[in-house]
Amino acid sequence: MVASRPDPETSALPLDTLGRPLRDLRISVTDRCNFRCTYCMPREIYGQSFEFLPQRELLTFEEIERLTRVFVSLGVTKVRLTGGEPLLRKDLEDLLAMLAAIDGVDDLTLTTNGSLLAKKAQVLADAGLKRITVSLDSLDDEVFGRLNDAEFPVARVLEGIEAAAAAGLSPIKINMVVRRGENEQSIVPMARFARERGYILRFIEYMDVGQTNGWQLGEVVPAAEIVERVGSEMPLETVAATYPGEVASRWRFSDGSGEIGVISSVTEPFCRTCTRARLTAEGQLFTCLFGFRATDMRAVLRDGVTDDELADRVATIWRGRGDRYSELRSAATSDLPRVEMSHIGG
Repeated sequence: MVASRPDPETSALPLDTLGRPLRDLRISVTDRCNFRCTYCMPREIYGQSFEFLPQRELLTFEEIERLTRVFVSLGVTKVRLTGGEPLLRKDLEDLLAMLAAIDGVDDLTLTTNGSLLAKKAQVLADAGLKRITVSLDSLDDEVFGRLNDAEFPVARVLEGIEAAAAAGLSPIKINMVVRRGENEQSIVPMARFARERGYILRFIEYMDVGQTNGWQLGEVVPAAEIVERVGSEMPLETVAATYPGEVASRWRFSDGSGEIGVISSVTEPFCRTCTRARLTAEGQLFTCLFGFRATDMRAVLRDGVTDDELADRVATIWRGRGDRYSELRSAATSDLPRVEMSHIGG
């Protein structure tokens, strides 16, 4: 067995070709989702005839736990479960309990669309989940419905957020993808809502992940504009990053009533500090959100390797990593194949 927590004073933890350590692991537990958000899973592509992964091809909970232990031995301290919609994965709380028991996982969290959260928030908390992030792109039902394309009302997402707060999942973060011509009018109302309730709102520039959402640069609302819109109504001041590799630029309300963040991978790339690895639901290891090359860790797992051999494989992959897609984004890179957001988990 590999050690669960490395000692940074005595361990030669892997660094990639740009000197970036491995600190964060994002694990997609399913490629399925009950929303059809236009920027992620457009219905014209992901319709009734779309074939999702069969259960037998998904990593088992035991395989996910084993891989997580290996990643922790290489420096990972933060683990986030994603999807698709992760709460669609049956008995997810069992996996959470397994991951929460790993020495070295200091931050265990999950990103959800909130549709099932009202029913599951307490169960998730009891299993060991510490905090949660909920995706919500508008408080306006018409706007939200147009974006999620599933006729799902805002009120039910808010019920889930309230249930999460009651279950002690804190701090609660809300992710809002901002797309020009769709929901930029919701920026200030969302900021005001989060401020009044003590939630942390993260605005996300509309990104060119995958190739099915018809991304256009003109649909990106730049981080600077987002901050200006919020600041004109509720004065802001900058906040220093809380840890190396934090992707959101943080701003606090000047009256001390909370903060917002902006994830600006299009207009202000942060590739140089990226410490994230990503596992898809069937065990493909990607070292970039915009990646198109992956390593099949499921095949490696099921080939009878030892934990030390697994760790060597992952360390070798990380040491060879040179990804910085957002810094290089151009007309040339726009034609490169990229994994879809619903598959890699954001």
